[in-house]
Amino acid sequence: MTDSALYIGPEALPALAALLARPGTSRVAVLADTNTARLCYPALKPHLPEEHLLIEISAGEEHKTLASCERVWAELTENRFDRHSVLVCLGGGVVTDLGGFCAALYKRGLRCVPVPTTLLAQVDAAIGGKTGVDFQGLKNHLGVFQLPEAVCIEPAFLATLDPRELRAGYAEVVKHWLIADADAFEQGRQQGLFVEDWAPLVRASVATKQGIVAQDPLERGPRKLLNFGHTVGHALESYLLGQAGRAVLHGEAVAAGLVCEAWLSVQKGLLTERELDQIETFLFSVYEKVQFVTLETEAIAELARQDKKNQGDTINCTLLNGIGCGVYDQSVSVAELAESLRYYHRL
Repeated sequence: MTDSALYIGPEALPALAALLARPGTSRVAVLADTNTARLCYPALKPHLPEEHLLIEISAGEEHKTLASCERVWAELTENRFDRHSVLVCLGGGVVTDLGGFCAALYKRGLRCVPVPTTLLAQVDAAIGGKTGVDFQGLKNHLGVFQLPEAVCIEPAFLATLDPRELRAGYAEVVKHWLIADADAFEQGRQQGLFVEDWAPLVRASVATKQGIVAQDPLERGPRKLLNFGHTVGHALESYLLGQAGRAVLHGEAVAAGLVCEAWLSVQKGLLTERELDQIETFLFSVYEKVQFVTLETEAIAELARQDKKNQGDTINCTLLNGIGCGVYDQSVSVAELAESLRYYHRL
């Protein structure tokens, strides 16, 4: 796997226009959801070839499915897109994950360019070449590693987000601090969400993720660090997605997972109670508690048996050996995960 070109800031969309104008590009399609088609596509359109196809899917995690992929593939097929075409993915994590997956499988590979529009996608989902869709209620259960041709990040798109979406993306920024940058965590917990210019924070967070991915593109070792908070977070998100009216955003579930897995780190003798208190105090200053009842903890924890980092019957979790130092392949049991959820519930 080779690196993707990366553009961050006002130069990102002009760079996209130049990329799409290269000789050899036959056709261009833009994948957007119902929100980004309305809020972001008008700003993107001047940077696209005059002739292009807009493919629109329904917004929301509940639509990150093979059924949505079939719609995308059908439109590409009906419009005779070939392997020299480009799919531009304009949206948050659902669009960039699903669009990358569709591009990787269509005719064994279309060129793909994510243009992430949410904070979560800009600092995490669009970086590193992971693609995927949910399957049978399990988060990102189907997917492939496929680096895009480029990633074009325009932080100005963050102005289209409501405060809840912005907070959700911030959880991935905090995760990067906790696994790799204690100084940034200390500074960040003083500043909180009072950010006037997101571009420097996005650049720093992307650099952290890129540095880890470069060591381990296919997640056989250090890239697992990026899953801190996600063993519990994905299980919680998947469980609530299947409960009518109770779905939470990915970043909200991850924020809960950060607390649970920090607590597990204390139980394993890796993190101090003082550090746990700092993490909890900061996260609860930003996020409301995710609501579930004690009786649901075992069912939520059971979903972790399907976590992609597992090996056989062993649930492999990423924990913290102190703030700023993640450690991967830490064995935990379903019972321990359930107890971490009960701890979170009692807070």
